[in-house]
Amino acid sequence: MQLMCISLPIMTSNLLQTMYNMVDAFFLGKLGKEAISAPSITMHISNFIIVFGVAFSVAGTTMVSQAYGAKTRLDFLASQVFLVNAVMSVVVMVAGLLLTRPLLALMQVPAGLTYTYTLQYMGITFLTMPFLFGDLTLRGTLQGVGDSLTPLYVQTASVVLNVILDPIFIFGWGPVPAMEVAGAAWATFLARMVSCSISMVFLFGGFKRVRVRFPLMRPNRATLSLMSRIGLPAAIGQSFSSLGFAVMQGVVNSFGPAVIAAFGVGNRVQSFFNMPAQGISQGTAILVGKKLGERKSGEAASIAKRGLLICGIFISFGMGLVMIYGKYVIMFFVNDPEVIAHGVQMFRITSASVVFFALYTVVMGAFQGGGMTRPIMVMNIVRLWGLRVPLSYLLPLAFGLGSTGIWWAMLISNFLVLGWSLYLFSRGSWKVTLDLDA
Repeated sequence: MQLMCISLPIMTSNLLQTMYNMVDAFFLGKLGKEAISAPSITMHISNFIIVFGVAFSVAGTTMVSQAYGAKTRLDFLASQVFLVNAVMSVVVMVAGLLLTRPLLALMQVPAGLTYTYTLQYMGITFLTMPFLFGDLTLRGTLQGVGDSLTPLYVQTASVVLNVILDPIFIFGWGPVPAMEVAGAAWATFLARMVSCSISMVFLFGGFKRVRVRFPLMRPNRATLSLMSRIGLPAAIGQSFSSLGFAVMQGVVNSFGPAVIAAFGVGNRVQSFFNMPAQGISQGTAILVGKKLGERKSGEAASIAKRGLLICGIFISFGMGLVMIYGKYVIMFFVNDPEVIAHGVQMFRITSASVVFFALYTVVMGAFQGGGMTRPIMVMNIVRLWGLRVPLSYLLPLAFGLGSTGIWWAMLISNFLVLGWSLYLFSRGSWKVTLDLDA
């Protein structure tokens, strides 16, 4: 099946991507709950900052996949995408470094070790942004032409290097001093630098069907306008969503280090099991884009429905396991009774929420394939700001549910937005073929 041939390497690549934070969480958990909180808090803030760049990568993938289906201007589009990502990587790095302290204050990060560790980890993380965007460019471009294996190989090399460097830099070994939380961030820095270098060789070497060329990087107004029309709504929607997650993290932070640690570990585990959905969503977007480029809207719809079925089976099985064995998953990272209790409670409520969100993600893949990102923007904003953030304040305080109210807010918001997305999907307005010859 073509969808799975493309999606499986993407799934694996996404799983490996989560390994950066998972590995950091595993080793930093040995230093205590304050140390393990640093990657969790950083993840929400960095996601808020980088979404603008990532959204333009998504727009590039959509354009490349439709161009691949229509057999037109591949090298030109890849070069334009590279130009935009190069600029955005610098913007994201500078913005992140400047906004770190204000965002930590917004999220009510507790003073003391938690704040100190997070500040260290976050500052180094933003220095890795140019390397991360180099990898995103390779991934988006090659996946757009149906090659999801090459980005997987690059990602594997990066994660393996990170796994090797993490304990050395965190705990020290030989001449390398123990750098604790900062060491985890520097390990990620070096791993991403290596993977970005490999990505540049592939992109400029033209080894895989498409090649980035310097003469084609001259900004083209029509192409950048189309990329903005696709990318900006996605960027706005994702940025508001990420800011919503940052505000939610602030609510979590108000309950203390134990809830912060449980939320951080729980999010990573659930993200790990949600990766198949992300892979199927991206595979759906690529194939839907190709079919729409070939003007075969019926086949595009069939691909999306198949993706929903496969995703539903995968994620339901995975989250069922998490619901049953969640206690042991938390213990693997942090053997703290208070953290374990909060983590088990979270898994019992949010496991179904992850299933709803996974299916919603696949529907968004279909919309992305047609370049219809405005509905995605609206639904992402409503999901976080119209539903989850208000409920995260209302349920713990007005109804006295404590941290449990946050988990219920996640479940309710994902359930409602899934129903909304399926309704829009059934209307078929996402079946759009882009004009790429302008």
